[in-house]
Amino acid sequence: MARVTGPVCKLCRREGMKLFLKGERCFTPKCAVDPNRRPYPPGQAATARRRKVSEYGTQLREKQKARRVYGVLERQFRRHFAEAERRTGATGENLLRILEMRLDNVVFRLGFADSRAQARQLVTHGHFTVNARKVDIPSVEVKVGESIAVSERSRKLEYFKALAEYLNRKSVPGWLSLDAVRMSGRVLTAPAREEIDATIQEQLIVEFYSR
Repeated sequence: MARVTGPVCKLCRREGMKLFLKGERCFTPKCAVDPNRRPYPPGQAATARRRKVSEYGTQLREKQKARRVYGVLERQFRRHFAEAERRTGATGENLLRILEMRLDNVVFRLGFADSRAQARQLVTHGHFTVNARKVDIPSVEVKVGESIAVSERSRKLEYFKALAEYLNRKSVPGWLSLDAVRMSGRVLTAPAREEIDATIQEQLIVEFYSR
């Protein structure tokens, strides 16, 4: 399966909730999940009577929702899950922690991008450094203590010049720190489950892959 390049709002409608895939638009009345607009999934048969969702279907939907929230392909997601199983602790929490500490997600959490999709694009274009070294792979897992910063060359671009003022008002999760003046951030610690605001039931994902 290739990455979705078409309208992403239909993904939110399919899951029946906001996945915040379009940044600021998700907080406006234009959001496709607004119940006053289209309170049903996309597709011609969306308004038809639906069957009761099976246990497998519930687990699958939760896995798909997590993939779509973090913008990860199936093969990548399986690799992340396999790594989560190898680590000590609860597999579900390990999985969410791995997803949260991907470079594209950290860039998004620090406020350098409005969405994870935009963060992934910015990273791919080489606008960020990790510990002063240029990194252009969005799936790189950032380690505790590492610093993420906008590269010196990229700070001269209009996008980042306009972003500088916004960063002064940006609040970041407790497991990150942000230096708005230097346009950099640092991973203070691995995120705890209560610090991950994604509305995902990770145990259902564990059950899906444990079938």
